[in-house]
Amino acid sequence: MSSLDDLIGKAKYLLSEGHSPGQIADELSLSMETVTWLLTQSKGAVVPKDVHIDWTAVSSSAPLLQETALMLHKNYYLGQKKTDDTPSRDVDVIVGIALSGIPLATMIAVRGDAKLAIYHPAKHNTSNRPVGSISGNFASISGERCIIVDDVITSGTTMKEVVKYLKKHNATPVAIWVLFDKRGLKDVDGVPIYSLFKISRID
Repeated sequence: MSSLDDLIGKAKYLLSEGHSPGQIADELSLSMETVTWLLTQSKGAVVPKDVHIDWTAVSSSAPLLQETALMLHKNYYLGQKKTDDTPSRDVDVIVGIALSGIPLATMIAVRGDAKLAIYHPAKHNTSNRPVGSISGNFASISGERCIIVDDVITSGTTMKEVVKYLKKHNATPVAIWVLFDKRGLKDVDGVPIYSLFKISRID
């Protein structure tokens, strides 16, 4: 998908299939502001500056996802000046952010022999007072040291939400692992970010 028309078409298709704007933002790796513009194209509204990332060649292939999870794992340990053989028991739970962070978090949890938790961000909640939450079907995070995993940091809003949630629920967020950082952030509220790629737009 390379053109604006293609993105508009994809956003409108996902909306017609019942996706919320927050889910569409995740699916297209775009900010909520950009998705709102794609869906409404308000007269006179300024086109948001954003970068679309299409990583479906990897996300649709389990072997490539597994290799990507391994790269995230190695990137963290290289950043920590540890070897890949260093025991990873300094982390208890891997928290995957729904939707795209879940497969990566699952593979990372297997590699690190850690528990798996799933976080549903507020932007996916369609109630009048949307809030984020940890799934009750997976690991608890209370009292645990956690690594947060997602595919893309777009605005940083979801990451701030997750870090705040974990701290409020007596968990210790140790690090954030993402494939793509579109903000060039070093940390979120003191929690260091380990990204494989930093994306920037030059106008």
